[in-house]
Amino acid sequence: MELRERLGAAVKDAMRAKESERLSTLRMMSAAIKDHEIAARGEGRDVGIDDLLTLLGKMVKQRHESAKAYQAGGRPELHAKEMKEVEVISEFLPAQMDADAVQAAIAAAIAETGASSIKDMGRVMGVLKGKYTGQMDFGAVGAQIKAQLG
Repeated sequence: MELRERLGAAVKDAMRAKESERLSTLRMMSAAIKDHEIAARGEGRDVGIDDLLTLLGKMVKQRHESAKAYQAGGRPELHAKEMKEVEVISEFLPAQMDADAVQAAIAAAIAETGASSIKDMGRVMGVLKGKYTGQMDFGAVGAQIKAQLG
């Protein structure tokens, strides 16, 4: 089932079950996807599944950052709300790769691109984003690529 169809079905299920917090998060996700599609249409490009996974990944990252700020600010109720949103959004993302799999993917991408220095980092990152969108944290991966390229 396609991501949009799964999201639509989840909205209907949340409405039937009267899960207001979950429904709110699902509707927010739907709105973000529609906004992204409208913006892409205006630029004359199509929106693929990788674009949507990247968008959902950004939403998760934003919520983690907000939750961290709420926790530091002594707002546990808002921290809990953000973490519940992360759980709902994460249901629609592919499973995250473990550390060993990430290292293996980086090594394979370096070998595939023939990268030999930090200057080649962009090409390595491009290969990884093309194959593993939504499956790894590219912010953390950048440091690992630098370490492997020396």
